[in-house]
Amino acid sequence: MDEINAWLKKFFGLIRLTHEREDYDVIHESIEKAIVFRGTNVWILLFAIVIASVGLNMNSTAVIIGAMLISPLMGPINGIGYSVATYDFDLLKRSLKNFGFSMGAGLLASTLYFMITPINTEHSELLARTSPTFYDVFIAMFGGLAGIVAISSKQKGNVIPGVAIATALMPPLCTAGYGMSVGNWNYFAGALYLLFINSVFIALAAMLVSQLLKVPKKEFLLARDFQNKRIVIKNTRIVVAIVIFITVAPSLYLGYTLIKKDRFQSTADYFVSEVSVWDGNYLLRHDINPREKKIHLVYAGNELDSISEAGLRIRAKDMGLAGVDLKIEQGLTIQNYEEDQLNTSQIDRLSDEVNRLKSALFMREKYIDSLRNVPEIGKQLLDEISSMYPEIVGCTYAGSQQYLDSLDSSKEMAMIFFDTSAPLEKEDREKIREWLQNRLRSQRLILRF
Repeated sequence: MDEINAWLKKFFGLIRLTHEREDYDVIHESIEKAIVFRGTNVWILLFAIVIASVGLNMNSTAVIIGAMLISPLMGPINGIGYSVATYDFDLLKRSLKNFGFSMGAGLLASTLYFMITPINTEHSELLARTSPTFYDVFIAMFGGLAGIVAISSKQKGNVIPGVAIATALMPPLCTAGYGMSVGNWNYFAGALYLLFINSVFIALAAMLVSQLLKVPKKEFLLARDFQNKRIVIKNTRIVVAIVIFITVAPSLYLGYTLIKKDRFQSTADYFVSEVSVWDGNYLLRHDINPREKKIHLVYAGNELDSISEAGLRIRAKDMGLAGVDLKIEQGLTIQNYEEDQLNTSQIDRLSDEVNRLKSALFMREKYIDSLRNVPEIGKQLLDEISSMYPEIVGCTYAGSQQYLDSLDSSKEMAMIFFDTSAPLEKEDREKIREWLQNRLRSQRLILRF
């Protein structure tokens, strides 16, 4: 038993805060100095708001983190928790005033930015701040605890920047500004609620740690008017409890809804994987809507009948999806595919036949055009040859077939008859023959004068 007591004493000694606690006056001074928004702090706040708005606008996580690191928003929130713990209502009023100012200035600056920027795409970083849940309560609570412990300790280290990132006060404030600028009041309300959660539980953490460290209370509580002291303490605790309840209640519902959606998504994914092949059908695509509890399945394969669809619905019910709206569609059947293939083959044959007929028609038209041009060839030859030999006054041209050895073998033959006003020399006749062979591009011709 003595060993257990010694071990427990050693353990609690290791986790004790008081031996590293900062002086009470230093803690009070640090808290009081951080709540003031004047001069430098105001400009830093505005700069941080613009940086966070740009980060949300461009979906840049690094830029958003940078804005959270330089943001001075945690000062008034810690001041609220500390002043409640010490019953310093004058400090509480100043903390609330500065907190309201910082929220108003941040909301105005972010709204103006999103009204000016030409980019209004709703990126993931922005949407993540519109639907708070109970998990955000834990983040704010433990982040606030880390922050106030660091402020109250001589070993501050680098906790404060980490707390600023974890509790994320700046992004929801800028998201609320975005919702106001585009008129989306759901985004505005969701982001403000997330900011409210973070602020309340950071303040609550500051209050609890301040009480745990036994920070001195306001002087009037040391007076002998015990009745008045009890009333003040009781009323303060009631107000704190009401604020916590108002903050936590909606987040519990939203967290429960998130858990239900997550469970539905997991169950639906497993169901889809199990029915990816069903009665000779293969799942082409699927769509799962956790919000409306809908599953849409599109199959390809054998035609799904009423028995197959009933089997799918029974399977969904057995897997815990009894209330799901299950929509089943036949995207493609084997019969339709075979018919499409047959139709494609017939279309290909018809296309080949049309191309053959087009080719034959083209050759026929070409032949007809050649027949139409035959009478013009004699006139062209006469016009060309008469300029060289004026004594040639007439030309007759005809195209014929020359058969050699058998009736199946024939070659085209040109026959030209020139009328002359005077006899031509033999040498001139030979020149005219050579000219005609070049002109008609044929060595086979019959020439008569």
